Amino acid sequence: MFFQRRPLVAALALSSLCMFAAGSASAQGNYPNRTITFVVPAAAGGTTDLAGRMAAQALGPVIGQSVVVDNKGGGNGAIAATFVKRAEPDGYNLLMQYSGYHVITPHITKAPQWEQKDFQPVANIMSAPQIIVVRDSVPAKTLQELVAYAKTNPGRLNYASSGNGSLQHVTGAMLEQQAGIKMVHVPYKGTGPALQDLLGGQVDLTFGTAPPFMPHIQAGKLRVLAVTGKERLPSLPNVPTTAEAGFAGVNATSWFGLFAPTAVPKAVVDKLTADLKKVVEDPAFRKKAEEQGATADYQNPQQFGERVKADYANWANVVKSAKIEAD
Repeated sequence: MFFQRRPLVAALALSSLCMFAAGSASAQGNYPNRTITFVVPAAAGGTTDLAGRMAAQALGPVIGQSVVVDNKGGGNGAIAATFVKRAEPDGYNLLMQYSGYHVITPHITKAPQWEQKDFQPVANIMSAPQIIVVRDSVPAKTLQELVAYAKTNPGRLNYASSGNGSLQHVTGAMLEQQAGIKMVHVPYKGTGPALQDLLGGQVDLTFGTAPPFMPHIQAGKLRVLAVTGKERLPSLPNVPTTAEAGFAGVNATSWFGLFAPTAVPKAVVDKLTADLKKVVEDPAFRKKAEEQGATADYQNPQQFGERVKADYANWANVVKSAKIEAD
């Protein structure tokens, strides 16, 4: 009797396996059939948030479902990354990541809650150089004047960042190294809170991508001293680069891209990246990014993955050279 039942058991098992595979394929084929969430690792108001909201708003009509943003700031990006890492790998919870958190913070975290292997790249969305911006009452109208003031008043200037090990923090450390000055670093939980204290006079300057600062620059509340990229920004044509100001070693550009948990099926990632390519390469999207001081910069999973790998290695050397300590 036992031997007669074995073929039946095997047949039932095979049938169940086929049904599961068919169901999985069907689920992937129907993706998406509900709301997609972009989890942003920073408070509202920064460039990561802006990139996420721009992409979400434009992606919805293309992909055929609502795309929303969920801000989970704090922990130098760890809160958001851990949430997405632990989410069901079905493509409905994605990490809208900032380069500083992805390729710099891991080098200075004693007890990491996530690793590079936990995520797969979907697409890069935007790129932007840092700008050096001061509150209007700071007695410096150029980067050279800021450096001269810092040398005369060591430790008096304080600069805000979006967290220990963020790109803003590292950029500040690079300027201190290059210029031979000493400033006080004040970390925040994102660019939004840092910007508010800069406007309120609690901090003197900061380093960040241009989008969240542009309205305040145009209103005359903040002053831009330099752009840390290789070229001037079209939206700030009169602002020199750090190289033009005599500090070529202060060169920092951020990227803002989408990641999925590693286990998300390739078919889902392929769908997402194909639709994001349409979004990012749309002239209206590109124009809006440029007006904000950023560049619409689509990269497919392979290209984006290679960029992440190269940046991870490069920033390891910068962090070591700048002697930035772990949390």
